[in-house]
Amino acid sequence: MSDSTDEPDVVGAAVVTVSSDSSLEEDDAGEAIVAAFETAGHEIVTRELIQRDHDNVQSKVSRLVDRDDADIVVTTGGTGVEPQDATLEAVRPLLDKDLPAFLDLFHALSYDERGTGIVSSRALGGISDGVPIFCLPNDSDAVRIACESIIVPEARRLATLAGGTDTDEE
Repeated sequence: MSDSTDEPDVVGAAVVTVSSDSSLEEDDAGEAIVAAFETAGHEIVTRELIQRDHDNVQSKVSRLVDRDDADIVVTTGGTGVEPQDATLEAVRPLLDKDLPAFLDLFHALSYDERGTGIVSSRALGGISDGVPIFCLPNDSDAVRIACESIIVPEARRLATLAGGTDTDEE
């Protein structure tokens, strides 16, 4: 990320798919995240697929937050209501700040396209050690809505504000 008070031209995004039964080649949701960031001129600094268990997710996201080249972390998968879905429970303790408006906006936009099926759609947005983190469902339509309508348009600003490089008060 840029050391000046200006927003960075390029944001480094770390993309993680949480799945026990998929591969990167079959990862439509992860590909939608990558496409949204790359279309906007941002860089994918890593793209990984990890197993869907609490400790694994928490450890991976924590390590990505510590990377110098990761300005934002976006996960997909493990956010449902099945017993083995633990992405939100793993990531939430890492957050210093929540981004509740992200969830409100995501649900509003998702409802317009998907209807009441969003009841079982869980997501999360927050800041950990100066790095924005977003946890999204493993659904390419949901990811497209979140990334193209919310996350990518705000990525530069969020990376700047969360990293503490902008001295203006919000």
